[in-house]
Amino acid sequence: MAKELDDQVFLSWQEYWAIAVRRRWWILLSVFLAWGTVWGLSWLMPSTYQSEAMILLEQQKVPDQFVAPNVSDSLQDRVQSISQQILSRTRLQATIDRFHLYSRNNSLNFLHKSRDPVELMRDDITIELVRAPGHPGEFTAFKMRYAAESPKVAQQVNNELTSLFVRENVEAQQQLSEDTTSFLKSQLADARTKMEEQEAKVAAFKAKHLGELPTQIESNVQILAGIQGQLQSTERALDAARQQKLYMESLLQQYQSRASQGGSEIGGVLGDPTGTTSDALDKEILTLHLRLQDLQTRYTESHPDVVALKVKIAEAEKLKTSGGDEAVGNSKNGNAANPAVPANEKPQRNSSPSMMQLQSQLKANQLEIENYQKQERDLESQASSYRSRLNMTPETEQELTDISRGYEESKSNYTSLLQKQMQSQLATNLEQRQKGEQFRILDPPSLPNKPSAPNHFKASLAGMALGIAVGLGIAALIEFTDVRVRKEKDLVGIVPVRVLVGIPHLSTPSETRSRVLRWRTELGAATAIVILIVLGNLYAFVKG
Repeated sequence: MAKELDDQVFLSWQEYWAIAVRRRWWILLSVFLAWGTVWGLSWLMPSTYQSEAMILLEQQKVPDQFVAPNVSDSLQDRVQSISQQILSRTRLQATIDRFHLYSRNNSLNFLHKSRDPVELMRDDITIELVRAPGHPGEFTAFKMRYAAESPKVAQQVNNELTSLFVRENVEAQQQLSEDTTSFLKSQLADARTKMEEQEAKVAAFKAKHLGELPTQIESNVQILAGIQGQLQSTERALDAARQQKLYMESLLQQYQSRASQGGSEIGGVLGDPTGTTSDALDKEILTLHLRLQDLQTRYTESHPDVVALKVKIAEAEKLKTSGGDEAVGNSKNGNAANPAVPANEKPQRNSSPSMMQLQSQLKANQLEIENYQKQERDLESQASSYRSRLNMTPETEQELTDISRGYEESKSNYTSLLQKQMQSQLATNLEQRQKGEQFRILDPPSLPNKPSAPNHFKASLAGMALGIAVGLGIAALIEFTDVRVRKEKDLVGIVPVRVLVGIPHLSTPSETRSRVLRWRTELGAATAIVILIVLGNLYAFVKG
């Protein structure tokens, strides 16, 4: 029994074809009626025409290495930002009022009369990013589409939208660049104020510690070395002046001792007043010459010690010459004019000029010694001051470093902001001249010649598919409900005995003629239906 049921369920393709032939009109009429209904409704629906434009993101005219742009947003971010502004209710409502869009009196718009026109227009606007050829993931352009009931209206509205995109991008770029420049300008002013404050602190500190700064350490060392050299020269000159003072004091004592002795002694000893004095002067001059030779081996002729020693040698030689001449003159005058003059008066009168000269030289020497001593004290005071400066230099350097750190940071920040502000100003000027990145309409809004919706050809095909499905369903339903014995094997399972004889159908001539006429009629009708469907599809394909 199960085998018999399986044989009844699984039919061959010939049996399916026989069913299709038997139920051909149900299938054909279902296809025709469904297709005709859908096809007709598609033409009753309002047609919408879609206008398309392509907008390219054009790079700035000046290379980036010369002028860095202020705005570095990607195309996606820029399109999204501008879309939010363009698709705002205020902008779209103005466009709707201008072109009288979405009027409820047109066609079948009453079906969606409850919807907001702004929302309807947003649904009709499509923005599609276009990838750059050879650069996956990078976008360089986007397409702007708008669908309307009229091709001209679609083109005009799309032209309005693309113009808004281009204009809004230019304004947004300029505004953003100007805001960036203004912000950097305010930050630069604050940085300049802070830098000037730090600079004033550094200047005040340098003025307060003038001479103790790290930059002056080399000059201070050089000055201290010069002062020490002058101090050594002054000490040597002071020693020489003191030696000269001792020498002249010894000469003065000798003159005074000779002047206080008697006449015989004067005649015998002072007969040659240059006796002991000349020898002492010669020794002193010889000593000075030896010192001069020693100094000339170490210093030049213009050195202060060499010059001072030459002056002393000249004074000593002058003193020797004047002393000898004076002694000879006194000897002659004393013997020829008045030999009876008391001894205690003659030497006094004869030695008075030499003693006066020695006394004047002693006074000059004393003044020279005092000057050297004063100069020595001044030099020691200056040397002490410069040593104190050098000792304070490390501490001053540390304090100056702490103060200068804030100034250097402020200066670095100011310099950085100044460069950024100048770059931003250049970028702003570039945007104002529309030489920066901007949207350029590569393909202007097109004038559509075919409607984008509804797609009549697709609707026609969908109607045919629906008709085929309905026809096959009806045929299957009828076949299952109409139980008949049409072939010998249909009796298997119904009649328990085997079929012995089958009698074929015998047609009369009139039945034959009637059957042929019916087949011709059906063939003509089927051909007409097929031709109508084909022509309808072709028309829908051409019209879109």
